[in-house]
Amino acid sequence: MFPEKLLSLADECERDCAVQFARIADISRFNTERVMEAFSSNRISERHFTPTSGYGYNDEGREACEKLYADIFGTESALVRHSILNGTHALTIGLFGLLRTGDTLLSVTGKPYDTLDGVIGISGAPGNGSLIDYGIKYRQIELTAESRVDLRAVREALAEDDSIKVVYLQRSKGYASRRTLTVAEINEVTSLVHSCSNAFVMVDNCYGAFTEKAEPEADLLVGSLIKNAGGGIAESGAYLVGTEKAVEYASYRYSAVGIGGEAGATLGQTKSIIKGLFFAPHVVGEALKTAVFAASLFGRLGFDVFPSYDEPRSDIIQTLIFGSADALIKFCRGIQSGSPIDSYVAPVPWAMPGYDDEVIMAAGAFTQGSSIELSADGPLRPPYTAYMQGGLTFESGRYCILKAAQLITE
Repeated sequence: MFPEKLLSLADECERDCAVQFARIADISRFNTERVMEAFSSNRISERHFTPTSGYGYNDEGREACEKLYADIFGTESALVRHSILNGTHALTIGLFGLLRTGDTLLSVTGKPYDTLDGVIGISGAPGNGSLIDYGIKYRQIELTAESRVDLRAVREALAEDDSIKVVYLQRSKGYASRRTLTVAEINEVTSLVHSCSNAFVMVDNCYGAFTEKAEPEADLLVGSLIKNAGGGIAESGAYLVGTEKAVEYASYRYSAVGIGGEAGATLGQTKSIIKGLFFAPHVVGEALKTAVFAASLFGRLGFDVFPSYDEPRSDIIQTLIFGSADALIKFCRGIQSGSPIDSYVAPVPWAMPGYDDEVIMAAGAFTQGSSIELSADGPLRPPYTAYMQGGLTFESGRYCILKAAQLITE
């Protein structure tokens, strides 16, 4: 099926990755134990899968699901709903829930992911309902040259500006060339903020859940269910976990003040969300193995990769720098051709809503937009970097990567 030379190279890469694969397996086992203990202590039962309709009052399954999330993520409270559209929607709920007119949002990891530009008001027409339109100010602090949070600058900003009410961190890189923040680094920022201000700490945890043996400490931790935490089973939704106060404020923007998380019909989605959480530690491990293998193979083929195959990881994203639009397009088309769904489709760059540049995206997934299933995308701008993430099984991920390598090296 594949050229013998490519298969031989792949075998060499797998041998090189053995130490990293063992490290990933250890994390997966540890996190699975945490999940299993939470399922047991919360006495999860088949009755929790019973659908509700209408207002959804007294939905035992919804309440049990949110208790699971709070326990597993080590937080006081959780809001987990299938009706939250995506990670950007969940982050918007959190930001509008925590901020008030006259407050300042301080991003300490530079500019957030592109899709939040319009939410904040960095881009878009005035009057469209952004945070800035509501009289909320925005500041950002760039990461250091080593891609670390500038703790000194954060402390100084908090000391000089008591209007800062949310300190925002993006754990993963988005469409940027930087290292991902570790749990320990995020916890250090949270500790600093809480020691010298009453600001909320909010973390975009997309792509990061279950990649380490703990989750970040924050007032509000946000992620999508069609990324890590949904385990490839949940078909929509997002989670917001954190302190009781922060989650309550967010819930008022999810529904309405006075209703919050007390209502919301589950319509039969609870089972897939809970089942996805059960699978999540293992599936995230498979995605990490896929990323490590891709870094090893394409590094050997002469491309710049980040992180390298032998570096510890705090998210599932692998960047591969191709240096030309043609190579980037071929890579994405190779990933698509190896996907279980729509393998016959050839992706093309397009003007994707929320992005300034044309984006090419390979996503042959069972669930549209699911980033825990193997996908690859990137903006058509130098240095023409592909951002690859996911892989429900390592075997299928390996197959897709070999298809992409074959197309590029032909």
